[in-house]
Amino acid sequence: MKTSELQNIKQRYNIVGNCEALNNALDVALKVAPIDLSVLIIGESGVGKDILPRVLHDNSPRRREKYFAINCGAIPEGTIDSELFGHVKGSFTGAINDSLGYFGAANKGTLFLDEVGELPMATQARLLRVLENGEYIPVGATEVRKTDVRVVAATNVNIQKAISEGRFREDLYYRLNQVQIQMPPLRDRGEDIILLFRLFAMQMAEKYRMDKVVLTEEAKQMLMRYKWPGNIRQLKSITEQLSILSADRQITPAILSQFIPQDQESTQLMTLRPEGDHSFENEREILYKILFELRSNVNDMRREISTLKKQIEDVQTPAHQAKPLTTTQLAPLPAMEPMRPIAATMEDAEAEEYIEPEVESLNLNDLSRQMLEKALVRNGGNRKKAAQELGISDRTLYRRLKQYGLDK
Repeated sequence: MKTSELQNIKQRYNIVGNCEALNNALDVALKVAPIDLSVLIIGESGVGKDILPRVLHDNSPRRREKYFAINCGAIPEGTIDSELFGHVKGSFTGAINDSLGYFGAANKGTLFLDEVGELPMATQARLLRVLENGEYIPVGATEVRKTDVRVVAATNVNIQKAISEGRFREDLYYRLNQVQIQMPPLRDRGEDIILLFRLFAMQMAEKYRMDKVVLTEEAKQMLMRYKWPGNIRQLKSITEQLSILSADRQITPAILSQFIPQDQESTQLMTLRPEGDHSFENEREILYKILFELRSNVNDMRREISTLKKQIEDVQTPAHQAKPLTTTQLAPLPAMEPMRPIAATMEDAEAEEYIEPEVESLNLNDLSRQMLEKALVRNGGNRKKAAQELGISDRTLYRRLKQYGLDK
């Protein structure tokens, strides 16, 4: 395309900038405009993707027909089929009249579907049918209708990733992507950042009859180094804030730093670790690990309690020698002599200690300590084998040894 033709297009649509990527996007749009193909515009949010569909329509044979721009992400999922494909009277609550929908109303014209990556899967299937043969069925209708609409779509979603995750139909992607146009992010447009700042500053000065803000050379370099995650939309917002709030019309880096976020080192919404392994999936895995560890601890406690109960039963005399369960008597445990009868319920056995006046008492801690000592002796001081014999984990054994002062 000749430079003069390109400049005429920029003036007509108020496009500011001379970077090669922008010029290439405009060149592709003008070449494909007369050819009735679907176009997919790719670019980050705020880069000005909505300009190209208008260029495509105005330079096509459909320029005298209707042009509709629809933000698919702004329409509720429950009503989007009705909005796009229309409905018949009485098909749902509130459908008091027939509706053509955008595909019916835009017949012979152009339909711009912004944020097409947000469409529900069911709506994607309907859209694919329209693109393939121009047929659609309104909500609640039984007859097929025809339409002749050129579809231009745009998205800031990574479509390839959405396809791999099952959120976007691959066949629809290829049908929309007959021609792809890439809009460059603001951070890659170099001197265009300064030109856009001047335009927005001049518009504010003319609209509100105020002195125009201008940048120092250092402030210009600061603007060009910034990553601009919000692209042109963010630049315009900052320029408007400076025009209104800055008392000094000469903008220095010190003034500019008050309006530009200082923690935006990248365009990511969250800071990723260098290895890139931070994700919500990893956070869920951590929670799962914590839950599994808690469950393991509970199981260890259950096994330990069961072991202690069994050990208590082993050191007790047979039940027919025990006194009635109304008393609780314990006798000292000689080294090699059997214990005197112990009569106690399991609830009493799990109490902190048995207290009997004038009789040497023995509680669960004493029993547990004796069992640990004997197990260590039998296994030659090998703690791992002792833990296996007692049916408890190594960690539980070490905790008990520390509790009883046997870890020295």
